[in-house]
Amino acid sequence: MYSPQSLHRWGITHSESMERLAYSQALRDPMAMERTNLLNMAKLSIKGLIESALSFGRTLDSDYPPLQQFFVVMEHCLKHGLRVKKSFLGFNKSLWGPLELVEKLCPEAAEISASVRDLPGLKTPLGRARAWLRLALMQKRLADYLRLLITRKDLLSDFYENSALMLDEEGAVIVGLLVGLNVIDANLCVKGEDLDSQVGVIDFSMYLKNDIDDYRSEERNSQIASILDQKNYVEELNRQLNSTVHGLQGRVDNLEKSNTKLIEELAIAKNNIIKLQEENQQLRSENTLIVLKTQQHLEVTQGDASVERDTYKQSRQGLDEMFSDAQRQLKEECQLRQDVENELVVQMSMKQEMELAMKLLEKDIHEKQDTLIGLRHQLDEVKVINVEMYQKMQSSDDEMKKKNDVITRLEEKTNQITATMKQLEQRLQEAERHRTSAEEGTRRFKLDFANKADSLQRQIEHREKQLQQLDTDLKIEREWRVTLQNDLDRERDAVSQLSTEALQINGLKKEFHRLHDENIQLKTICEDQEQALEELGSKLSESKLKIEDIKEANKVLQGGQVWLKDKEASNCKLCEKEFSISRRKHHCRNCGEIFCNSCSDNELPLPASPKPVRVCDTCHALLLQRCSSNPT
Repeated sequence: MYSPQSLHRWGITHSESMERLAYSQALRDPMAMERTNLLNMAKLSIKGLIESALSFGRTLDSDYPPLQQFFVVMEHCLKHGLRVKKSFLGFNKSLWGPLELVEKLCPEAAEISASVRDLPGLKTPLGRARAWLRLALMQKRLADYLRLLITRKDLLSDFYENSALMLDEEGAVIVGLLVGLNVIDANLCVKGEDLDSQVGVIDFSMYLKNDIDDYRSEERNSQIASILDQKNYVEELNRQLNSTVHGLQGRVDNLEKSNTKLIEELAIAKNNIIKLQEENQQLRSENTLIVLKTQQHLEVTQGDASVERDTYKQSRQGLDEMFSDAQRQLKEECQLRQDVENELVVQMSMKQEMELAMKLLEKDIHEKQDTLIGLRHQLDEVKVINVEMYQKMQSSDDEMKKKNDVITRLEEKTNQITATMKQLEQRLQEAERHRTSAEEGTRRFKLDFANKADSLQRQIEHREKQLQQLDTDLKIEREWRVTLQNDLDRERDAVSQLSTEALQINGLKKEFHRLHDENIQLKTICEDQEQALEELGSKLSESKLKIEDIKEANKVLQGGQVWLKDKEASNCKLCEKEFSISRRKHHCRNCGEIFCNSCSDNELPLPASPKPVRVCDTCHALLLQRCSSNPT
């Protein structure tokens, strides 16, 4: 195992070790090696085009060499992994097929496709594809169109193989780099160019830099790298938050509403970041326009000064007035320059505000974590509420006891009323007995007794009504008691469920901490293993490059390449397909072996021949890798 301190002592950074690991993996897979080489070439061409265009200071035309090399590199990137379509005349690789899909995905691209089809000088699909790339760059929508294209991998799979650059991560990286070309203004004449017969050869001499350029580019790269590191840090934080939210979403069902709100706020924050980036790009474009205007003003003033010098030589009249006018114009230009510098300072302040906005986003993320803690406090408050409900339950039991006492009292009263009724009946019996003995007295008091009997009957009916009301009240009290008992049972079940959920949450927390510790341990082990693999891969790559250099030197000493005869080869060495009338034989100018057209459709300049010559796919990949690893 190699520690990070040892790697730092040997001068190996993390990015270099990752590149070496990618290179060691690419050596095993030729398609992966081609993808990495094309990605590196795209980075160099886009970076060189932006830097040269900003220093050039005006709109670019079709004769500008870095712009031509950019289109050549883009053509190679789009051709990588393109499926071969069979036709009557043979096999054909066409870029126009996948580019036509953009018209269906984005209606705004229909105008470009229609204008490409209407051009009279284009006869081949390759020429139409080249014209489409130039028109999209002039429209400043090339990155947007290709982003829509790579998102629909189900459609691209009909035109590209599975290991093609457009279907892998390198395609997304190249599309992200193309966004920087929106600051460039291009004025290209597509009608006058012969796009059908152009030969797309990459010129590596444009990307060889001296020490001064390397020093300047290192300063610029350090500034850009610091900004990208901050952006990647914020993106990593957002990804980690999203992963934690999605992991806890299935286990905590009661917090789904709060999680959806957090996700919406994150989406709004991302939209704000995108808007701020677009505003930053607009400010940069306005800055370039202001610089161009100042340069145009300076050129106009220089032309005026030259005219004034000629007039001064012809006649010296009005010399003082012209001199004063020139001084005044110089002051105005200096004032304009100061204004431009002030605007640059304002833009730097805007950039600082962007950084503050990113920090505020981080604070928002911490606040959202605090809201999660607040939700946990709310769970504790729910527990307190459950305790209060239990106390209310006890108070309701006390009230039930009091009502039972009232019912017992009412029963005692009913017993007293029944006793009085019995006494009245006994009195009636005595009155009947006395009736036989005193009929005459009864006749006299008959009216009075009848009245008394009616009053007593009314009292009896009234007592019966009271008894019925008491019975209904007893039934109501019993039903209310049953409902209270059911409510108590429900509250007890809810309390038991909450206690079980609390225990489950505690168990989930313990499992989360245990898995987090195991993840940290596995990350440390993986980092150590990756560092060891990176060092081994770098050593293997250096040894392979030395072996290839020794082989080439041996070939030169032995007197040139050994060409394989046509009679000795009946099949292609790479794809092993049999040669026929439609599939012809082609020699590789580097290794001397015989290949078919699809396996040797590459051209590169060799040390023996400065002009581009035909090479096979394996030699093409090795030469590109050698050029990218040893640019000097």
